[in-house]
Parts: sequence; C-alpha cells; structure tokens
Amino acid sequence: MPAASGPLTHAGQPSHHLTLANGDRLLVALHGGHLLSWRAAGRERLYLSPRAVFDGQAAIRGGVPVCWPQFNARGPLCKHGFARHRPWSWDGAALDPNGDGGALRLRLQDDAHTRALWPHAFVLTLTLALQPGRLTLQLAVYNPGPTAWCFTGALHTYLRLDAVADARLSGLRGRPEWDALTDRRQPAPEALCLAGPFDRVYGPGARPLRLQDGDQVLAIEQSGWSDTVVWNPGACGAAALADLPTEDHAHLLCVEAAQVDTPVELAPGATWQGSQTLALC
Repeated sequence: MPAASGPLTHAGQPSHHLTLANGDRLLVALHGGHLLSWRAAGRERLYLSPRAVFDGQAAIRGGVPVCWPQFNARGPLCKHGFARHRPWSWDGAALDPNGDGGALRLRLQDDAHTRALWPHAFVLTLTLALQPGRLTLQLAVYNPGPTAWCFTGALHTYLRLDAVADARLSGLRGRPEWDALTDRRQPAPEALCLAGPFDRVYGPGARPLRLQDGDQVLAIEQSGWSDTVVWNPGACGAAALADLPTEDHAHLLCVEAAQVDTPVELAPGATWQGSQTLALC
C-alpha cells in the first residue's frame, strides 16, 4: 500500500495528513504551520492540549508550534513571533510509492499584515518528513529582499510522556546550561531529572539526546539551531495557562530546537535551514 496524504478538517481548521503503509501518521494544521499529531508504532508521540484553541487566530497549545521570527518575549513582537498565528499555504507532498515514507511542505511568506509588524520580505518553508518510527521537521528561511535582517525562533516540540517525574533526558553533558527559573549558569549534567517546573536553555552540542520514558526511548537530534530548550510548566505554571489542564503537566515535556541568544543574520538572497529529528529507538 502506498503512503497517502490529503486535505481534511481538524477542529474546524484546514489540515493535511500523511499516513504510511505501517500506520504511522502525521497531521498538520495550516494555521501556524502547526504539527498537531505524530503517531508512530501505534502510539501518539506528541502532546496536544484538550483545551487548545482552534479559532484560526490564537496559537495552538501543544504539538509543534513554529516560533518565528522571535523567541519568547525577547523583542518587540508578540511572544514567540507571528508565524504560529498566521495561515500557511499548502506547498505539496512527495510520497514513496512503497509506502515507506513521504513528506509534506507548507509555506508562509510576508504580506501586508506581517510587514506592519516586521518590515521585511521573507519566505518560510516547513517540510515534515515521515518514515517508520522517524519524523524530521525542517524549517527553511529565505530572504528575498534587498537588505539583511536577523531572527530567532524555535520548533517548540511538545512530547507526550507517561510520567515526566520518571523520565530522563540524557546527552547534554558539558553543554552550557542556563536555568531561567533561578538564573543559574553551569555545565549540564549527563542526565536530567525533569520533575517539577523546568525551564532551561542549553548551548551547542553535537551529541544526540535520548529521552527515556518508561520502556520507550526517543532519540532527538537537531541541526542548524544553536540551542536546545527543555521546558515543563509544573503544576503552578500549568494552572496559570487557560488552555492547559493543570494535571497535564505530569505528561508533557518540551524539547525545543531553538535559536535563543544569538540571532541568525540572513543576507539578501540567502537561505538558512534548521531541523529537528525524532526517532524511536
């Protein structure tokens, strides 16, 4: 059976799916270019809040938001920039006839609305490549204008866990670590205990990460992005978010491929690419 893709509607929003012969599947909304679901080996691997707002305007809580051209509130734009609030366009699919893989592409480019917020021409292309047990998200940023500009951002990936208190994230040893909750800086340990509120930024490193969640292991790699952000709101943080059930903090972890402290400067006519790959071990 070949891989299959096509348009559909999810929670009233235009979406596209890609389904492989083995049943692995992804679902992406055009609003925000937002990956909503990745099912692999019969199990949902991403966390999507049951209180997520699907009104075509608000950012969607969970899945993989595209944060661009600003990370968090570090600049003049709305938190995490405008890309996750804008309608993206469908840019095609490439399917393996044997059903063993495929990719979907979405696109966002400047218009009068974005130029009123951020006065630059740009083209974003999000490619979502699916293989059995493996997902790669690649964001390409192109500057078609006559002047250089800078950006920060992230692929803000929400992972679904059985129990965050029992999970372990390894592979960060020795990387610069900034704890945003305590403003403490130190080298990262080999493995992180993730219970409670957690908000840390890790500098560059070549080793892939491994997330152990019970008997499930997920390998996480990135390229292009300089930083990795690990975040869990904890009970108090979740209670402050209207679109997140308080108890769900115990079953999610964000591991983000990010550009936090050092903006990317993109020359006229240049393209930058950053990716994150999630693979079952």
